[in-house]
Order: sequence, then C-alpha cells, then structure tokens
Amino acid sequence: MSEKLTVNLHKFDNSWYNPGGSKFKQLLWYFCNILFFINPLNPLSSLKVLLLRLFGAKVGKGVVIKPGVNIKYPWLVEMGHHCWIGEGVWIDNLVLVQLGNNVCISQGAMLLTGNHDYRRTSFDLMVGKIVLENGVWIGAQSVVCPGVKCGSHSVLAVNSVATKALQAYTIYQGNPALPVREREIENGESL
Repeated sequence: MSEKLTVNLHKFDNSWYNPGGSKFKQLLWYFCNILFFINPLNPLSSLKVLLLRLFGAKVGKGVVIKPGVNIKYPWLVEMGHHCWIGEGVWIDNLVLVQLGNNVCISQGAMLLTGNHDYRRTSFDLMVGKIVLENGVWIGAQSVVCPGVKCGSHSVLAVNSVATKALQAYTIYQGNPALPVREREIENGESL
C-alpha cells in the first residue's frame, strides 16, 4: 500500500497572481471598503457608487448598494444598470465579476472567484471569472463559485450553491444547485 501525500501549506505560492492596481491603491481601497462599504452605518448608495467608479469599477445608472457589502477589488467589477446588491453581500473578486442589467444579489450572498486545488500538495490558488447576465437573481445566503456563468434571468434560490453554469430563465436550488423549474416573468401590471 502506497503512502498518502499530505497538504503542505508552506509550499503555497501565489506569486503569479496580480489583482492589478498599485500596492498603495490596494491599501487605500482596503480602508475605503471598511469605512464605506462593510460598515453597516453607511446607507448612502450614491456615495458607494461614486467610490467604486473612482477606484476603476464600471457601474451603470440606478445601482443600489446596501450596507455591509464587501468588495475585494473594485477595478475588477463591472455592473450594468439598475443592479441591487443586498446587505452583507461578499464579492470576493480576485478576477473579473460582470453583472448585467437588472441583476439582484440578495442578503448574505457570496460571489467567489477564487478557490484552492485540493488535489495538489501545495494547495494552489485557482481563479475563475463570474458572469451574471441580465435579470439574474442570486438568492439570500447563496454562493456562486469560480468560473460560473448565470444565464439571462436565471435564479439561484436561497441558500443554494452554483458550481456550474445556470441556464437562462431557469430556477436552480440546492447544493450543488440543480434546475427545479422554468422562470416565468409576468408584466407586473395590476389585474
């Protein structure tokens, strides 16, 4: 019987990874993120949008960002028009995260662009871009994993985990998220 290998974190090396921006810019964003985004006492969405743009994010009009949001690197974020980012959302964007128009990310959801290769003794960093197309809804306490693309108007139900692409106009639920039904959208006019 062969001896099993073990993880050796002292061999971990992510020196290849560069999120962009100078060390000063990264440090300045770190404090700005704490004071104006993570801090639950700042309800001013317009100030957050302005700060994101100043740090290089592409942000459309009508974007709403609730208190307690954590964004790793704003220069790696693109948000379309009329996106809603709920309380306690964590956008851990080691690489680009793209949100189309009218995307809703509910309370406590996480967009995770990084993970580790558990098969390697050095536990190497792996990254993958996340794309949420127009009209996507990520439910509260849900997780979108690295490299996942959520098709137009797809829904990730509360407390679900998207490990693979979500098809357009489909509702997904569970861990891992599986399709449960088609998303039908009504015109919203009173009957």
